[in-house]
Amino acid sequence: MSNIKKNKKWIKRRHIFVRQVLYLILAPYAKLKYGVKTDRFREQGKRAYLVLYNHQTPFDQFFVGMSFKGPVYYLATEDIFSLGFISDALRYLVAPIPIVKQTNDLTAVKTCIRVAKEGGTIAIAPEGNRTYSGKTEYINPAIVKLARKIGLPIALYRIEGGYGVQPRWSDVTRKGSMHTYVSRVIEPEEYVDMTNDALLSAIEKELYINEGSESGIFISNHKAEYLERAIYVCPFCGLSHFESNGNTLVCKTCKRQVEYGDDKQISGIGFEFPFKYVNDWYEYQNDFVNGLYLSEYKYNPMYIDSADIYEVILYKNKNLLYKNSEIRLYGDRVEIFNNNQLILNLNFNSLRTVTVLGRNKLNIYTNEHIYQIKSSKRFNALKYVNIYYRYKNIERGNENGKFLGL
Repeated sequence: MSNIKKNKKWIKRRHIFVRQVLYLILAPYAKLKYGVKTDRFREQGKRAYLVLYNHQTPFDQFFVGMSFKGPVYYLATEDIFSLGFISDALRYLVAPIPIVKQTNDLTAVKTCIRVAKEGGTIAIAPEGNRTYSGKTEYINPAIVKLARKIGLPIALYRIEGGYGVQPRWSDVTRKGSMHTYVSRVIEPEEYVDMTNDALLSAIEKELYINEGSESGIFISNHKAEYLERAIYVCPFCGLSHFESNGNTLVCKTCKRQVEYGDDKQISGIGFEFPFKYVNDWYEYQNDFVNGLYLSEYKYNPMYIDSADIYEVILYKNKNLLYKNSEIRLYGDRVEIFNNNQLILNLNFNSLRTVTVLGRNKLNIYTNEHIYQIKSSKRFNALKYVNIYYRYKNIERGNENGKFLGL
């Protein structure tokens, strides 16, 4: 994006027209599909805002757009800019702001400042990830410095019920209800006198939601599909594989089955299960990983998966490199084989980062390349991210570090 001329404006008049058309189409669709009540931000007037929102569903950006007048410019990961003509259309119609996920992207920061100076409203999900557990994920403190540089009033936007209606790990939308609204505005005159810690605390407080708890009824006949995208540790077996069907999930090692209810509670079928909600299980899984000695998995892989391997040409497209490859996850690296030949040896020390996109796509960033791993619907990309961050914590001398990438 650096080849854009400095005197060429990011904000176009057509964005206003596109926003109006999208609102007319998407507002009734969102209410029908998600059962969402979206409160209009009537105090907006003609001012631009920095909108910070918690991230629960793939439709969150549209909920924000339904609450605010005029076009909203969203930070969007590089994945949507690598889709050829679709990406070109998105750039033309709504001009999202590209950012390389899980990195300090200075170009994205400069673009945000530019849009703000042109009078545009900017929306960012500071978690950088949709929640897998129902609880608001880690918020990078860098959001505070970015907010100060942008200089707009901060509108803190809460999305409630989205995890119940459509968890990140699921392909299915449940019948339930959601509510989205601006909960607080922090004016520049207010946050200029706040410490970075105080501003971060205010953002975290307003955006924190734990829906791995009792919060409504969400009806579907496929409530447990595909929970194995989020869960890979069995409380009875440790590292394991799972398979879902309808409302149940089974551990393929010990064969125990759990059922996911309309109230989001999980229960053992024929036995006492130690967790009540997915978030309880998810936190146990994180603690389990943070207790692993990864040196034990230097020679024998922790997991073996099958997937297609792509190279992402940043902001252009994706090129298929290898089909039906074998992915081996070790305690210190990822190895990729094709036709029984080792084609990529991705040592964790040589990587910039590892992240999960969408429901279960895996991106691995080296200094020269971005590789995307796409597998079956049951593929768990999360475990690769968690193990990578566990390794990095240990290497940095922070063996008790808790952050595992999300």
